[in-house]
Amino acid sequence: MFDERHIDIDETVEARKQKIAGNDAWNLLAGAAEIVVGRGKKYQVIRPSEENREEILRLCLGRTGNLRAPTLRIGDRLLVGFNEAMYSEYL
Repeated sequence: MFDERHIDIDETVEARKQKIAGNDAWNLLAGAAEIVVGRGKKYQVIRPSEENREEILRLCLGRTGNLRAPTLRIGDRLLVGFNEAMYSEYL
């Protein structure tokens, strides 16, 4: 269960209408200090660098090559994908 907290949303982007792929996706991901990627029942924390670019893109892009949804930017951290434990930890 999630705590009832108030979160101000600065910007919302409809992923079906505004695709973020390729270099645009990498620029967004590389600009974060930390990326938390949720997949299935697990999540992992990654600090982006040019050395792990391919791994990050593999984890954060869906089969269509677009950034996975949902993606949330909270300060200098990105949450990519959905995992309930991840959201409980970081929200």
